[in-house]
Amino acid sequence: MEPDRPDLPSTVRRPSLGRRAAAVVSPLLVLAVAAVTIAGILGDPLRFVVELALLAVLLVAAWEVLVRAGAARLLAVVVAVAALVGLAVSLVGAEGFRVASLVVRAVALLAAVGLGQHALGSTTRALARTETRGIPVPAARRGVLFLNLRSGGGKAEQHDLPAECRARGIEPVVLEPGQDWLEVVRTTAAQGFDVVGMAGGDGSQAMVGTVAAELGLPMVVVPAGTRNHLALDLGLDRTDVVGALDAYGDAVERTLDLADLNGRVFVNNVSLGVYAAIVRSPEYRDNKRDTTLATLPQVLGPGAEPFDLRFAGPDGTPWSGAHIVQVSNNPYGETLAGQTSRPRLDTGRLGVTALRLEQPGGPQAFLAALATGHPERYPGYGSWAVDAFVVDADGPVDVGLDGEAMSLDPPLRFSVRPAPVRVRLPRRAIGYSPAARAIGTAETLRELANVVRGRPTRFDH
Repeated sequence: MEPDRPDLPSTVRRPSLGRRAAAVVSPLLVLAVAAVTIAGILGDPLRFVVELALLAVLLVAAWEVLVRAGAARLLAVVVAVAALVGLAVSLVGAEGFRVASLVVRAVALLAAVGLGQHALGSTTRALARTETRGIPVPAARRGVLFLNLRSGGGKAEQHDLPAECRARGIEPVVLEPGQDWLEVVRTTAAQGFDVVGMAGGDGSQAMVGTVAAELGLPMVVVPAGTRNHLALDLGLDRTDVVGALDAYGDAVERTLDLADLNGRVFVNNVSLGVYAAIVRSPEYRDNKRDTTLATLPQVLGPGAEPFDLRFAGPDGTPWSGAHIVQVSNNPYGETLAGQTSRPRLDTGRLGVTALRLEQPGGPQAFLAALATGHPERYPGYGSWAVDAFVVDADGPVDVGLDGEAMSLDPPLRFSVRPAPVRVRLPRRAIGYSPAARAIGTAETLRELANVVRGRPTRFDH
């Protein structure tokens, strides 16, 4: 818990009376729901066991739908539907009071979450109203934005970014097919620009980040790609493509690490194993869902062998074979809500996640551990942070580098450069990734207690 802070700067928000009231009501709602639920279990334990069993069947069947093919997949679909029907019958057949109680409890929990976020000041609206964390910097004197018009299904064209740039005094440069994009960016950026930017996906952002680091120029990230993981973890609104151009005006700066795999820079992650096997398919770009469903039975179904990937675990223990290995530019969050994003991009560390499914309980046991927010309880799972990482194999390794499929000769050598890039963010950006906003139960209770006493939370400054 943070100590008293009487010397807080004037820019720090203090909780309003409404937020302080929400901090009281939110945990009370959770306690009320818990009490009613426990009473219901004690009153009808058999129904609780049946519903729990149906949920377990649904979980297993859903996994089999993913990893089986043909008749086996059809059977898994039938079982999953049957489990859903069973749950529905259990609910419909219950007394009216029980149904109403379930609905009220669900609504109460949703209200508790909303009130808790409001109390903490961690809602998107609240964060957008405050100054973004970072070093204030003046508007760019001469900015350039490189555009990948193919990225994200043509988002740059859909939002007419070239015209938006010209209206703001930013020079747009469209990267054309057949060009050496890295050379175009490097040559153009050296022509007197003081801020460079990229409208595209993570792979394109890595390219411009490489040049920005070489020339010592600050960089602007415009989320015009498909997933835009870098933008998400910087705390940008991925739906506001045009609004990201505000970073060319008065803005704030932060530092960004760049990770490297055998000389190739990446800003998000590199995936080996299952994901790499999926994205290497020529059909993946045009039909992601069907390609994924067709590939999963081959790589995770019965009899499928782990991928030939050899590396050292966090304690130096050798791993021989894995279904999934992911190396990220900075580690992912540790809470369940934050495991798909990174709380920081400036730790100077790589995040490594590895999974081998040939363990007691198989995939279903791992999914159960993941659902409880504790994947580390599964024996074949590991997650750790390192300065460097090496993966070896007996032949070329398929990788997905920032979403781009390629095959590389081993050994795969990963490293990270701490803070070579300065990234500009709009003054009113959210400024927090989902992982940075996701806090554990104990910390949530401490922060709510601070709010009740009128103290600011970590999101207030």
